[in-house]
Amino acid sequence: MSKILVTGSNGQLGSEIKLLTQENKNFFFTDKSLLDIKDSNKIKQFCINNQITHIINCAAYTAVDKAESEKELVNQINHIAVKNLAEISKELNIILIHISTDYVFDGKNYIPYKENNKTNPQGVYGKTKLDGEIAFQKSGAKGIIIRTSWVYSEYGNNFVKTMLKLSKSKDKLCVVFDQVGTPTYAKDLAKTILKILKTKKLNYLYAEIYHYSNEGVCSWYDFAKEIFELSNIDIEVNPIETKDYPMPAKRPKYLVLNKAKIKNDFDINIPYWKDSLEEMLKDFNE
Repeated sequence: MSKILVTGSNGQLGSEIKLLTQENKNFFFTDKSLLDIKDSNKIKQFCINNQITHIINCAAYTAVDKAESEKELVNQINHIAVKNLAEISKELNIILIHISTDYVFDGKNYIPYKENNKTNPQGVYGKTKLDGEIAFQKSGAKGIIIRTSWVYSEYGNNFVKTMLKLSKSKDKLCVVFDQVGTPTYAKDLAKTILKILKTKKLNYLYAEIYHYSNEGVCSWYDFAKEIFELSNIDIEVNPIETKDYPMPAKRPKYLVLNKAKIKNDFDINIPYWKDSLEEMLKDFNE
């Protein structure tokens, strides 16, 4: 019988997994107050006590701009904690599913990024996430790394909820149009992870990298326009360039992920981003 530990369970992805598995008593959901994944001994003891067979690591430091001034903390969560989880997974024969990011790339491509494309993170967040991937690969632990992008859901902080909140107090917004990627509905990613968990193939992979986002391509400007259109919100949205909205962390311009590998290896059907956004907004408004 599989016993699955989900770390970072109060975040967007963890919350969706929790919702989809609420009848299943074999899932153990933890956050930093219940299990500090920076503490190797605590992870090991928890896994032994609960006979854990799989770990889904949803825990991450994701505040991209704040990361530039909190390097040590970011490194502890995105790199050292992943190293701990991977080394314990190897020792206890646990399968690890780790969530990473499109920010491991520099965004200078012009065709969707494949898993084996050269990485070149541009900021502290991307660099520490890449270090976490490398630590997992070096550990010799079984499992997979899933890189994803532009995650949103009903839970936590995300672009969709920010736009809806801003629309309550403003009649005009400026949104960048020269950063291109694909939104990912956390519920879709959660369903994909749960499907992969049931496959035999997972038992034979060692830190294999996969890409997952919804289908399609858009800019943040397109994304914002669609949010307001689907929500029937009448607001003026103006496109601006990245240089007109300076932030502490450098933003990659093109981060579209090629999902062919995850679709082929696990027979995954990925929804189009606009369809998923419509579903999320419907649930959110209800």
